[in-house]
Amino acid sequence: MALSKRCVAEFPGTLWLVLGGCGSAVLAAKFGGDGNPLGIGFVGVALAFGLTVLTGAYAFGHISGGHFNPAASLGLWAGGRFPARDLLPYFLAQVLGAIVAGFILLQIARGGGGFAIDPDAAGAFASNGYGVRSPGGYTIGAAFLCELVLTAFFLLIIMGATHGRAAAGFAPIAIGLALTLIHLISIPVTNTSVNPARSTGVALFAGPGAIGQLWLFWLAPLAGGALGGILYAWLRPADE
Repeated sequence: MALSKRCVAEFPGTLWLVLGGCGSAVLAAKFGGDGNPLGIGFVGVALAFGLTVLTGAYAFGHISGGHFNPAASLGLWAGGRFPARDLLPYFLAQVLGAIVAGFILLQIARGGGGFAIDPDAAGAFASNGYGVRSPGGYTIGAAFLCELVLTAFFLLIIMGATHGRAAAGFAPIAIGLALTLIHLISIPVTNTSVNPARSTGVALFAGPGAIGQLWLFWLAPLAGGALGGILYAWLRPADE
């Protein structure tokens, strides 16, 4: 498949992930106010992120591989599954898709009446953060470790589920459920990134506090993705 077509597929795939996942957090997590049974809560948000990856992978995975995440692309390269020359084009497509999703989400949210972004609030506009910007007030060290380890495991699952010896056709389900689990663990810690594009797409609209902490949500997921890819490459059978 031509690189241009693969990058075009990564754009809507990442857009869908951010619009679906972050959209559920902004529009539906506390719908009607705290304690309202109509709100989906953070469990619903976790499930929404998993569903976006699952459906997006089935829609676009056969075209681009369904990365939708710079950390996934880097990890697949580190694991010997992706060419280095394609990393930058994929990164650009993913980040652009996430930013467009953030813009669309902002326009929808403003149409509800009474919507406003508090740039000092933890998780403002579904942004990621640590310290006072962490939903649970977790430290920078805890946030970095959480993002590093969970992204590494995410790559291990991605590479294992898409291996030639794995059950055919089930990879998107395993990957989507893994992302759901990751969110269930880490929403209280960082509001869950494990994806630099996802973090960037909403941080640009959430104010200077979110932008100022964005570096961690590039560094930790990229490092974790590379770690997971290298570890899986070492684990795989020598006769491959």
